[in-house]
Amino acid sequence: MLVVAAVLFSEHFLHLSADFPNHSPWVDWSKYTDEGWYGDAAIRHYLSGHWYWKGDFNPAVALPVWPALELLVFKFTGVSVVAARALTVCVFGATLAAFYWLLQRGASGVSGARRPLSGPIAVLLMCASPMLYVFERMAILEPLLIALTAFALVAASVMRPVRLRERGAPGLLPAVLLALLLPAMVLTKTTAICLFPGVFYMVWARAGYRTGPALKLALPSALGGVALWCAYFFLYVRPRYLEDYRYLFSANAYTGIELEPAYRVVLHTIADGAWIGGLLYVSFFAVLALALFWRPRLLRNPLFPSLLLWIAGYFAFLAYHNNLQPRYYTVVAVPITAVVAMGLDALRGTRDGRTGALLSAALVAVLVLAIALPDAVQQIGYVLHPTYEFEAAAQGIKRIVLADKTRSHLILSISGSDLTLMTGLPSIDDDFGTLDLDVRVKQYRPGWYAAWNDVEDDKADALTPLYSMQRVAAFPAYDDPDRNLLILYRLNPVNDGPPHAGRHRMRRRIRKALATALGQQPSNDQLQH
Repeated sequence: MLVVAAVLFSEHFLHLSADFPNHSPWVDWSKYTDEGWYGDAAIRHYLSGHWYWKGDFNPAVALPVWPALELLVFKFTGVSVVAARALTVCVFGATLAAFYWLLQRGASGVSGARRPLSGPIAVLLMCASPMLYVFERMAILEPLLIALTAFALVAASVMRPVRLRERGAPGLLPAVLLALLLPAMVLTKTTAICLFPGVFYMVWARAGYRTGPALKLALPSALGGVALWCAYFFLYVRPRYLEDYRYLFSANAYTGIELEPAYRVVLHTIADGAWIGGLLYVSFFAVLALALFWRPRLLRNPLFPSLLLWIAGYFAFLAYHNNLQPRYYTVVAVPITAVVAMGLDALRGTRDGRTGALLSAALVAVLVLAIALPDAVQQIGYVLHPTYEFEAAAQGIKRIVLADKTRSHLILSISGSDLTLMTGLPSIDDDFGTLDLDVRVKQYRPGWYAAWNDVEDDKADALTPLYSMQRVAAFPAYDDPDRNLLILYRLNPVNDGPPHAGRHRMRRRIRKALATALGQQPSNDQLQH
């Protein structure tokens, strides 16, 4: 299983510049924006020497950990989407190692078998997962959040009381690691708070399930983590970047749970978990039943309840936020896979005698293959058929922009940060920012505008006082009917723009002939003509 998992994991490093797979089950707009947005500080710092652009979208103020890691990599590789995604795959590898250690360490007393296999099963299923393949190759926040949470569980699982007077200070290293990991999780993605119950359950288990000793065990790490976060916020953020910090939360400070009956939101949240994989997801609920009614020894392994709290905590966030994007489910896909692996391993000890042991082992093997084989086939299909439409669009835009020596190379676009990551061209966002778009346009004076499919009225209103828009190229990309054509406009100052490029053109939606499914659009050459 580990050999097969290693082969599947190595596939994650292939075609790192390829697009998010077309016609996949996961319709997620992060493929247009998030890789650039959340690495923007590192990208800009390397290219311009300044990570902070006043008035624009600066999420690194509240979420600095991922761009800090990216910047370390860029110091050696330069700004590159391949480098950013390779870093993400390495983070996924660290997640696999942490879960293997956690599962093997705690499985021997649960599986009933001499050699626990929950670790190899989990690693195989994770490496075969097509969902984890597509999202654990993206330079977004979720993969790092998963890895840091896994290492927090590792630190919590080996904690001991801190006695500084004793030689070697037993328990000091895990306590220090946990004190660093807890704020790192929050500064990677603020929803990490929903994962804290799972970590502290592990601490409680290490204290013998006694509240008093658990508080003494957890207090140094908890206080240290709070102190580090407060130092970052009050000494660095509050005096300089408080407006940007608040903006990140105000831009996401909504809950969709109030828009429809709560029971319906909960049902949708649970049902969409099938994105993880139908059979795997059903197996998760079967393992829960197994633990409650047949193999209660599973619950005696502290890792099992810790993972359940991890899953429940993040499902609670998903339901409250009610913005059910597939990438959010990767945070629960990994612990769900681990829980299934623990349940499958526990099945191996359900029969007595040599024949019974062979039958239970055969059943487990069949179930593992039933989950892993279709997933691996789907994943290999993505590996064998990569697409590069968005990458080609970015490079096409770069050639056009660099060839024009008469205007700024700065691009205005909601996908601008992704374009910067791919090409090195500077950009600002047309949707998010602490300053209104018309103010930022006056402040930064972009030379180009890249829009998906059409120009929205509010964007046109911000641009028309200063520019007329001249369409110069269009590039088919992706399979989403709302965003499958990336159109590049040259921004001509109103005093020297061509007479036909006035306001009436900006409000006009693209011709129906161009708003077609992927593969039906005219060629790039035809569109540019």
